[in-house]
Amino acid sequence: MPPTKVKSAEVPIAPKRQHKADAKAATHAPPKPRPLTRIQREKQDIILEAALDVFSLHGFRGATIDQIAEVAGMSKPNLLYYFPRKEEIHRRLMGELLVTWLAPLREMDADGDPFPEIRSYIRRKLEMARDFPRESRLFANEMLQGAPRIIEMIEVDLKNLVDEKARVLLTWMDQGKLTRTDPYHLIFSIWATTQHYADFDVQVRAVLGPGRGGEGRFEDAARYLEQLFLFGLTPRPR
Repeated sequence: MPPTKVKSAEVPIAPKRQHKADAKAATHAPPKPRPLTRIQREKQDIILEAALDVFSLHGFRGATIDQIAEVAGMSKPNLLYYFPRKEEIHRRLMGELLVTWLAPLREMDADGDPFPEIRSYIRRKLEMARDFPRESRLFANEMLQGAPRIIEMIEVDLKNLVDEKARVLLTWMDQGKLTRTDPYHLIFSIWATTQHYADFDVQVRAVLGPGRGGEGRFEDAARYLEQLFLFGLTPRPR
């Protein structure tokens, strides 16, 4: 039912002093920030790209503004014009990274068939390991330090999404479509096995050798992990 309209005569009239206070507050309200120009957006993108290189290599503590400015090809004062503190650059990167990182899990469709959905999730995570190795290392470094700069994102955004998808997996298990297991540890296992190919890529390529350490290693990994998880999740007759 739509809210009842209040007649104009019934609207309470604020005291005159309140009007003056409102007018004064409006007069002294801080101006809204102007939208960035195209050149400013491009400069920020250059800085963030350089910071991703530096943070993923040295971690937050080891990275410096001077290193980021050098990789970005600009002076330190110019960089500080766009990002006054290292923390602001890192926070911006981590916020964008978490959105990217959660996208594959978010795409798991509760109305879909569980095996194609889980297979697609494994492949999307491996594609991210292949295409975003710097982002993966940046995220891993933050986790190893206790996630001090993104703990709220982890405890809210990440947890809420994992809780939601855990309920989806449990529903499929209740319907007899998947072997009953702990959905949280299932998700953790997929994270661990797929992200390994980004965080330990040097080790993977060294062990596989030149014959198998090329781009085909991701397709080999996908087939293996599909077999591992999907066979383990196939219900067995009692």
